[in-house]
Amino acid sequence: MAKDKQTNTPDTSDDAVAAAAVAASNEQWDRVRVRLRAEFGNAAYKSWLQPISLTEVDHGRVTMQVPTRFMQEWVMSRYADRIRALWRGEDSSISSIHIAVSNTSRPASPADSAAPPADPPADPEASSSAALGDRMAGQTILTPPAPGASMAKTTPNGGLQAAQAPIQEQDPISISSLDPRFSFDRFVVGKSNEFAHAASRRVAEMSKLSFNPLYIYGGVGLGKTHLMHAIAWQIRQDDPSRRVIYLSAEKFMYQFIRALRFQNTMAFKELFRSVDVLMIDDVQFIGGKNSTQEEFFHTFNALVDQNRQLVISGDRSPSDLDGMEERLRSRLGWGLVADIHPTDYELRLGILQSKAEQIEGADVPLRVLEFLAHKITSSVRELEGALNRVVAHATLVGREITLDATQEILQDVLRAHDRRVTIEEIQKRVAAHFNIRLADMHSARRARNVARPRQVAMYLAKQLTSRSLPEIGRKFGGRDHTTVMHGVKRVEQLRETDAAFAEDIDLLKRMIES
Repeated sequence: MAKDKQTNTPDTSDDAVAAAAVAASNEQWDRVRVRLRAEFGNAAYKSWLQPISLTEVDHGRVTMQVPTRFMQEWVMSRYADRIRALWRGEDSSISSIHIAVSNTSRPASPADSAAPPADPPADPEASSSAALGDRMAGQTILTPPAPGASMAKTTPNGGLQAAQAPIQEQDPISISSLDPRFSFDRFVVGKSNEFAHAASRRVAEMSKLSFNPLYIYGGVGLGKTHLMHAIAWQIRQDDPSRRVIYLSAEKFMYQFIRALRFQNTMAFKELFRSVDVLMIDDVQFIGGKNSTQEEFFHTFNALVDQNRQLVISGDRSPSDLDGMEERLRSRLGWGLVADIHPTDYELRLGILQSKAEQIEGADVPLRVLEFLAHKITSSVRELEGALNRVVAHATLVGREITLDATQEILQDVLRAHDRRVTIEEIQKRVAAHFNIRLADMHSARRARNVARPRQVAMYLAKQLTSRSLPEIGRKFGGRDHTTVMHGVKRVEQLRETDAAFAEDIDLLKRMIES
C-alpha cells in the first residue's frame, strides 16, 4: 500500500526547477526593462518597450511578444540589439532574441507597476485636449489598415481603441471624405497649374515612388485640395488594395491629441505608419504646434523609411512656413515641390466654361463668363462662387442671365475687386521691378529698356483690371488703344517663347494681387 502511494505521488522536483528558472528569467527581464527605461527615456519606453512581454527563455534564445506587427518591426529594427546586449549582461548564455506578434494582452509586469508615468508633452495644444477630444467624439478614423492588421476606431466616449478583428470589406479610402467633383477629369489645366497637375497625375498612376514627398503649395482657392482629392480617387480606381489616408493637418492634430488623452498613442502610430499613401492637406495648420510637429516628423520618417508615398499641401513653400521646425521644413522640400500660380484670364475662362456645363439647366452667355473671368482674379473658389450666385439668382427669380443682371447681382464682389488693383499701382510696381522712373510710363521714350516695362504694365493692366483699351492708353500718356493692343500682344508672344520672361511676369502679377 505504501509502495502504491509512493508510486502514485507525482515528483515535483522538475516542476520546481522549471518554476525557479521562470522566476529567475522574469527577474532578469525586469532588470533589463529598468535599464531600457533609463537609457531610452520614459516616452520611448512607454510607447515601444513597455508593451513587450516575456514568453520563454530556452537554450540561449529569448522569445518575447508584442501586440502588433508594426511594433514588432519597429522594436526589431531599433531596440533588439540593445535588448540582447542587456540580456547577455544578465545571462551570458543568451545568444539570440526573437520577437513575435501576440493577439492577447500581456499581464502587468512588476517593472511597469513600479514605473512612474511618462510626463505629458509640455505643449499648448495638449492643454485643451479634453475639449478637443469631446469635439471629435464619434468620428471614425479616415482609413482602415490592410486586412489582417489592427485598426484604430472610436469608442463611445470618443477615445481611440485598438480593434483586434480585421476588417475585410471596407474600402481603403473613406468615400464620404472625398468630394466626387474633385477628379482629374474636372480639373481645368492651364499654365499656372500644369506642373502641379502633371506631378499629381504621376503620383496617382504609379505604385513605385517617383519623388517623395510631393508637396503642392499655392494661394487660397487655386486647386490644391482638388488635386489632393483627385489623387485619392485615381488611386482607388486603379488599385483599391492600396491603403490611403487623406485628412487635413488640423484633423491629424485632433486625432493625436485624442490619442494622448486616452493614452492610446500606439493605435494612432500604427494607423498612420502602416499605410501606402499618406495625404495631409493644409500642413501650415500645425505651425507652432510643437507636439504635433514632433509626431508628424516621426510619422514622416517612418513612412519614408518604408518607401511609402507622402502627398502634402500648404499655402506657401516649405521654406516659408511660419512656426515650422527647420528639420520638418527641410523634409517637406526633400521630394518634388510644385507650386500653383494665380490663374490667368484664359484659365479662369476655361474653368467657368467647364463649371457652367456642369450646372444643369444653366444657359450662361459667353459674354458673362468673359466678364467674370476679367473681373474676379483672386481665386478659383471665389470665381465659381460668383457663377453659382448668378445662376441661382436667375433660376429662383426666373430672370434671364445677362451682363447687366450679373453686374447688379455681384455689385459687392465687383466693387471689392475694383478697389484691389489699379493701373497706377501696376505702373508703380512694374517701374520699381525694372528699375525705371515712374514718369517713363507716361513719357514718349521708345528705348527698349523703357518700352518693354511699359508694355508689361499695359499687359498687366488689361489682365488685372476691368479698364478698356482706350482707358488704359490714356493712363499711359494718352496713347492710342492700338498701341496698347500691340503692347499686350507683344508681351503674350514673349511669354510663349521666353520662360524666364514668363516667370518674371507671373512674379509681378502675384506681387500686385497680394
